[in-house]
Amino acid sequence: MTVMDAKEKKVTPPRAASGGRRRRRAVEILGKWVVFAGFVAAWQLATTLAEAPYFPTPVTIGNTMVDLWLSGPASQLWLSDAVFHDVVPSLLRLLGGWAAAGVVGVVLGLMMGRSDKLYDYFSPTLTFLRSVPPPALLPVFLVLFPIGTPMQLATIVFGVIWPVLLNTIDGAHTLDETVVETTRSMRLSKPRFLATVVFPAALPKIFAGLRVSLSLALILMVISELVGSTNGIGYQMILAQRNFSLSEMWAGIVLLGILGYVLNVLLLAVQNRVIGWHSRSKSLTGR
Repeated sequence: MTVMDAKEKKVTPPRAASGGRRRRRAVEILGKWVVFAGFVAAWQLATTLAEAPYFPTPVTIGNTMVDLWLSGPASQLWLSDAVFHDVVPSLLRLLGGWAAAGVVGVVLGLMMGRSDKLYDYFSPTLTFLRSVPPPALLPVFLVLFPIGTPMQLATIVFGVIWPVLLNTIDGAHTLDETVVETTRSMRLSKPRFLATVVFPAALPKIFAGLRVSLSLALILMVISELVGSTNGIGYQMILAQRNFSLSEMWAGIVLLGILGYVLNVLLLAVQNRVIGWHSRSKSLTGR
């Protein structure tokens, strides 16, 4: 390289490059929230002009949410009793069912993904079971399990296990054979091989299944609380609908959207922390 070429070549300092990335990231985040604010403003304008009793304005819904859940005493951090009676139990059912389905789905998926014989034997049964809509089994779960939380957990687990299980099977099955041959020389036991080799390699697919199952868990939580329940967000929504308290019903819908967004953001943060190497390797390889 000549002196002239060295002068013409521009080298971007690492600090300037990181500053540029931060600015682009800030602009992207700001743009997303501007779009969301525009959506809320359009919603407010449309419902104000329509004056339809079945579609309250976002301002009315927001005031109702404050009255329902943020009007408690200072000793409870301004949270009302409805938060502890309805919102907290719903969250515990959602997270409990999702976590149980995740653990079972990952364990079974790792075993079936590395055993062709096991997968061949059970694949017709899995295809049949995952084709059954979970809400259709609510009468069955009402008979098999006590009414309340056990029945609701069974509904959530049955409905959300399939994305985790199938993605884990795919991630374990597509493991690089070079890695498999290399680890055979180490003479690892089957459980240790699954835990230390297959599981880390399948983590990107596992997290993809967990994200899909999380949204399904939120849906099934609401559906399970519509039948045979005495508390929960779904129960309060159906109760408000029967009492023609439409603003309270819409407050429950908006709360579900907020919960779904927050849980997805938290799961994405965990995913980036655990498998950030996967995203970086994809960007380096250009995929």
